[in-house]
Amino acid sequence: MSPADPGPPDAPVERMSSMEAVMWVLDSDPRLASAFANLTILDRAPDRDELRTRMLAATAVVPRLRQKVVDGAPLSTPAWIDDTDFDIDHHLRWIHLGPNDLDSVVADLSSRPFDRSRPLWEFVVIDGLPDGAAAMVQRMDHTLTDGEGGIRLSVQFLDLERHPERREPPAPTARPGRTDSNTTDTNTTDSADDPAPGLVDQATRGLRAAANVPSALFDIVRDSMRQVATPGRRSSLWTERSTERWFGRSTINLEDAKSAAHQLGGSVNDLFVTGALQAAARIHSAADAPVDELRVAIPLSQRSSGTAGGNAFTPAMALLPAGPMDVTERFAQVHERLDRVKASRGSMGLEGPATVARLLPDSALVGIVGRSAGAIDFVCSNVRAAPFDLYIAGAHLEANYPLGPLVNTAFNLTTMSYRGWLFLGLLVDRAAVADPDALLAAVDDAYSELLAAGGIGTRRTPDLSVTT
Repeated sequence: MSPADPGPPDAPVERMSSMEAVMWVLDSDPRLASAFANLTILDRAPDRDELRTRMLAATAVVPRLRQKVVDGAPLSTPAWIDDTDFDIDHHLRWIHLGPNDLDSVVADLSSRPFDRSRPLWEFVVIDGLPDGAAAMVQRMDHTLTDGEGGIRLSVQFLDLERHPERREPPAPTARPGRTDSNTTDTNTTDSADDPAPGLVDQATRGLRAAANVPSALFDIVRDSMRQVATPGRRSSLWTERSTERWFGRSTINLEDAKSAAHQLGGSVNDLFVTGALQAAARIHSAADAPVDELRVAIPLSQRSSGTAGGNAFTPAMALLPAGPMDVTERFAQVHERLDRVKASRGSMGLEGPATVARLLPDSALVGIVGRSAGAIDFVCSNVRAAPFDLYIAGAHLEANYPLGPLVNTAFNLTTMSYRGWLFLGLLVDRAAVADPDALLAAVDDAYSELLAAGGIGTRRTPDLSVTT
């Protein structure tokens, strides 16, 4: 069977949406790879046999965990097909920490590209942490699902108690085509020998969507062209790019963040983005490289309740104030500008424009997006998880630190809410940021300032039973 052949002529084929197809093309350039990850701290190592059994069961319920991507005919998007050589032990691995630094190991794992001939995910359990603790790094490509979808997929292998009643593993499910009410261009299930009608339908829907929202589409095209035409980045400090990664983490009490944000007149997300911006401004000032504004990418979720696989987000960009100012004034300006961004982008996905983008040659698409993404200084993202305790194969999840994709930017700061805490993961391009430790320290200082400005006198830290 050819790598581009999705299967027998009568086999149902689930094809990527246009947005996923664009991300698949971009993944061919390591700088633009869209994989995301999560570092979970566990109070003990999970039971190896139980975890393997649960993950096998999860692959039966979530077909994409057993599927690989194959290129389609010239007039169709790539297809998801069953990997007949699927091996759970390739995707679920165990390593020993030894003398290594945990965050350095996580950074190294996050920088490794997926094998594009296999399903696009891996879970790595890391044992040997102090006091019998362990960690687990979960990685998925963004074409498989987005960050919130990954959280929802996790219910297939997570428990609400340490030793629940054993569940019978489900039988493998059929591979259906997905319909997603949040997107204009959905995944389609076509006959493998007749891909063209699917593309015609997708293109028609995409063009119809563009016709129905001309001003919004014009804004996206105009903004994209402005990004490409921008002579360099806003930051004169973070100009280099590489595939070398650094990872650090921090925490904020969620109730404290809510209280401070309310006192300052905004939301928790406003506080989160303002903290990242305050840290970035401070780094530039300390390096005698002041900047008036920085361009920040902020994915806006459009996911409805109950959906897990696939992608439901709109990438938005905002120019945010990075010049000298009081932290409360910066918060107010960030709140105002983010409100404008959400109002203009929150009701529109990118499936229509992505359908048009797929008509470009791959090399042209990679070049355009690479230049556009290169004009972005950093990324902020916010993902919600469970507000209660979770377990996996007998191990308690103490903390969850997300790692969002850089996509040719200097750093990605993502927060995940879990058990009443905001767990912050800072993934940095080592070529862009000369001193990642100083950036993390500036992030910590910025959030302490914001909490204090919002009336929180002492910043709390989580009481974890694990020291890492």
